[in-house]
Amino acid sequence: MSDPVSTPVAALTDLRRSFTQGTTTIEVLRGANLKIMPGEIVALLGPSGSGKSTLLQAVGLLEGGFSGQIEIGGVGASALGATERTALRRENLGFVYQFHHLLPDFNARENVVMPQMIAGLSQGEADGRAVELLSSLGLSERLNHRPSELSGGEQQRVAVARALANRPRLVLADEPTGNLDESTSERVLDQFLALVRGEGSAALVATHNERLAAKMDRIVRLHDGVLE
Repeated sequence: MSDPVSTPVAALTDLRRSFTQGTTTIEVLRGANLKIMPGEIVALLGPSGSGKSTLLQAVGLLEGGFSGQIEIGGVGASALGATERTALRRENLGFVYQFHHLLPDFNARENVVMPQMIAGLSQGEADGRAVELLSSLGLSERLNHRPSELSGGEQQRVAVARALANRPRLVLADEPTGNLDESTSERVLDQFLALVRGEGSAALVATHNERLAAKMDRIVRLHDGVLE
């Protein structure tokens, strides 16, 4: 039996992805290799259009069309059916996007409760976890506010709490502060990193900001479809 501490939470081997536009084939990923270990926070750096979101979609098992190997927690995803891939994603991964994608008709607490109940927790357990996470992010006074009543930074902190709600092994964050002003961006990222570390999760964070990337444990750069 493999040691869970030494098993990568995610491993990519020779990952490739291309798109066809008319008669032109665009190779976005050209043999990317990456291992993320338990508890490790990795910054994925690259300019806009370099393929960062495509790589995150691959790790997140969100779409097909890739060649190469993707393993999540030591489980090869390439040969899994749709139901198995969904289960693997639900049990291991959390997601934070540039835009928060909160449910507008539900308050902050309810937005964090919902994914937990979908995963099988009771409402009481889910509610307690939601309050704990949101309070740790400084939102104890905003639990019953809907997204439209929250600032941009507050909305993104709710999205962070939602991503961590089911205690994922790995959080995938795609420009998680890219829609915020500079001071709010730094504050939200610091809270995100502190929460991820406190929860013992790993994270892969796509960004084009060198200063924010320097706060993480390791930096990998996506250049010409490969990771450096």
